Amino acid sequence: MGTFIFILFLMLLGYTLKKLKIFPEQTSQVLNLFIIYISLPAIIINEVPKITFSSEIMIPVFIAWVTTILGAISILVFSKLFKLNRNTTGALLLVAVLGNTSFIGIPMVSHYFGTEGLPYVIIYDQMGTFLALSTYGAVVVAIYSDNGGAKVSVQNVLKKIFKFPPFISLLIAFALNGIEFNADVSKALSTLGNTLIPLALISVGYNLQLKIPKKDISPFILGIVNKLILLPTFAFIIVHIFDFEGFITDITLLESAMGPMITAGVVASMAGLAPKLVSSILGYGIFISIATIAAVYQLIQIF
Repeated sequence: MGTFIFILFLMLLGYTLKKLKIFPEQTSQVLNLFIIYISLPAIIINEVPKITFSSEIMIPVFIAWVTTILGAISILVFSKLFKLNRNTTGALLLVAVLGNTSFIGIPMVSHYFGTEGLPYVIIYDQMGTFLALSTYGAVVVAIYSDNGGAKVSVQNVLKKIFKFPPFISLLIAFALNGIEFNADVSKALSTLGNTLIPLALISVGYNLQLKIPKKDISPFILGIVNKLILLPTFAFIIVHIFDFEGFITDITLLESAMGPMITAGVVASMAGLAPKLVSSILGYGIFISIATIAAVYQLIQIF
């Protein structure tokens, strides 16, 4: 309970700072840059080399990609049924499919499973969610933005992936697998990595958009249901079909339940894909996910 209170406090602190205009308008972007360039790479380099590689390590990657595909299909089906416009459909294909598997995933997994689960969070996030944003997300923007139909350049997508600091850090960490760091180096990396959770949650709070336009209520509900209910359901079905089990599988199931990805929301808004709807789904989705993540954790214990 103390962890939940702390998470809510930091999110509300960020929201309050935005409302009081104490910090500059670009504060959230600066915090996100620090996280992407400093905090997250520090965690990756400190934790990933400790991973013992096996066939199990591909479970998070497999489930992340399959749930992304199934989530996208469900959005396309419902968008056709409800006759949603292209911009709304494109927005939902991003924020109602891709999860906040690092900024929210790290504190949530730490709370439920301890720091031992963080390397698998990073695998799920970097090789699953982030790669999906960089590839699948690029295709969505090209098709559904105002410049729809623009050619997607494989070269540009690959360039974006290999210039992303956490992905570079992941490659470095793989190269360092099995190497034990000096205690001072490990402590320094740990100290930098510890900045991620408070900064990320304050950034989330800073971006909260709680007012929902009436025309967006139906797609808003669709987005929340798809991300927080259908995607975890797909993950449980996949685990059952393939008979996956163990600690890594539990981490993966919890990751599938994370709220909408902030970065995907930024991409959607920059592409002109229903920015107000995107902000509402991000704001409420993060809060609601605290309860749905707890529910998924209880289901993990049962099954």
